[in-house]
Amino acid sequence: MRLFKNTKIPFVKYRKISYVISGILMLVSLIALIVNGLNWSVDFTSGVSAKINLKAKDPSVPTLKVGELRSVLRANGFPEADIQNIGEAKDALFLVKMKSKHDTDEVSADSKDRIMEIIQTNFPKYVEGRNLETEVVEEFYVVGPKVGGELRSQALIAVLVALVLMIIYIWFRFELTFGVIAIFALFHNVFITIGAFAITGKEMTFQIIAALLTIVGYSINNTIVIFDRIREELRLNRGEPLAPLFDRAINATLSRTVITTLTTLFSSLALLFFGGSVLHDFAFAMTLGVILGTYSSIFIASPLVLDIFVLTGKEKKSVKTLTKKKR
Repeated sequence: MRLFKNTKIPFVKYRKISYVISGILMLVSLIALIVNGLNWSVDFTSGVSAKINLKAKDPSVPTLKVGELRSVLRANGFPEADIQNIGEAKDALFLVKMKSKHDTDEVSADSKDRIMEIIQTNFPKYVEGRNLETEVVEEFYVVGPKVGGELRSQALIAVLVALVLMIIYIWFRFELTFGVIAIFALFHNVFITIGAFAITGKEMTFQIIAALLTIVGYSINNTIVIFDRIREELRLNRGEPLAPLFDRAINATLSRTVITTLTTLFSSLALLFFGGSVLHDFAFAMTLGVILGTYSSIFIASPLVLDIFVLTGKEKKSVKTLTKKKR
């Protein structure tokens, strides 16, 4: 299936515009990270997380709303509590996260007892006839500052290791210039996505780290397809100026790129609008990452390779090296 046939869009001609757009987005992301920082979740800092089921056994008791639970917790010493519904509001299942004021603060061991006491006192109708420790507070875990810091470091290392392994693969598959530019494009995608989280104040959770790694994999796949087509064009059309050759390679893969992007984007948008609050931030990261991954593979990665070949005088050498590489 092909959406486009024989397109001749001059992508390379307008590459400087895309450089400016990317530069502005990265600058805004950097400023947001410096000014706002990242809102790391309880998983990476210090605090407690609990899944609380407040669906009353008596069907005549009205469903408890998020605002009611939030007001009670804030009035009883938990002003920083972040509360959201899990699933449908009628299920009265809540995810409660409470971060310590400072990452170095130890979490009180009696937090669970204190929360159960507050629930027992303020919502007796909702816990009547149920085991408070197992049926009401279904899950409860505490993250100390040392563990949170280690998890945060390991998450960042995971992203960096993925990038390094990819540059090694592309170096052997193509040529070092391609590898360096591909990793820059991936960094560009991840950095802007993280910047969006800094701007919006959304939490950085394990799910978001997973989304970032997925974005890395998705973006590199798009970029590799275009690079492979460029190599094919170099082999078949030696001696031709690089600019039209790069344009032809990008246009030749455009239909495949758009189809892949739309398929993934529709799935991400479905999660974003219909996946509920628990999946919303993950879907937001994926949606932004899919758009950035497609944009960078077309407008950033390939044009940058062309510019570096021209600026460093490696044009002939790179063509010779690439055409000798095995497919």
